[in-house]
Amino acid sequence: MVNLKKYNDVSKLFVIFLTFFFVASCSKQNYVTKIEGKRIPITEKENHVPAIENFIKPYREHINKDLDSVLAYCPETLDKSAGKWQSTIGNLMADVTLMRGNIVFQAREKKNIDVCLLNSGGIRSILPKGNVTARTAFEIMPFENSLVVIALKGEQILEMIDFFIAEKKPHPLAGVTFTIDKNNFAKNILVQGKPVQKETIYYVGTNDYLSGGGDNMNFFKKGVQKFDLEYKLRNILIDYFKEVDTIPVIKDVRITVE
Repeated sequence: MVNLKKYNDVSKLFVIFLTFFFVASCSKQNYVTKIEGKRIPITEKENHVPAIENFIKPYREHINKDLDSVLAYCPETLDKSAGKWQSTIGNLMADVTLMRGNIVFQAREKKNIDVCLLNSGGIRSILPKGNVTARTAFEIMPFENSLVVIALKGEQILEMIDFFIAEKKPHPLAGVTFTIDKNNFAKNILVQGKPVQKETIYYVGTNDYLSGGGDNMNFFKKGVQKFDLEYKLRNILIDYFKEVDTIPVIKDVRITVE
């Protein structure tokens, strides 16, 4: 006859053993104490895959050919650091942006851009003397900024001029002229050759970054209307370079100081 009591005792011991085993197992936690890595540049010879290079090569050559095709000629180096209140490259940038921006703005809105204001910091390179290519435009304007037109009242135009004087930087400016008097205030402010009127609406071209108050140009945030022309400033330059044989050196005085 089977001894049930003995059998039950063995079962109890087995259950207790399993319980202890699982509790002990769960109490052991593994922690990551060290992570090691190695930087492997893809340009190293041991990682160079001829098949990939052969696939990319024709695309690279095509892009380089487009970027390096001569579009125009610049008779002298244009540099933003060459002037205190304005610069030759700044004048060019502002004039070209206003001119080509107006082609789009007039077609879409039947209106004219009155003023163009960009930021000196957005110009990232000189325009060197010699052949001008699409690559030149990428070097000058490496960012993806596009042209935006803000409708501002004359009051904000006055704020814009005050900002310009306080900044003391040669920000690209077109369509407006003024004189800085001995007290560091602006006078004889003209927009398209006419005295600025506080309640008049003026259309100011700038880039999408500045239009939101970037670089502390908060007067743009007071605009009564905004138009995104979806026209990259870099493309504006490239389109202009394609149109002309020789880049003009624009030295007309837009800001005078008493």
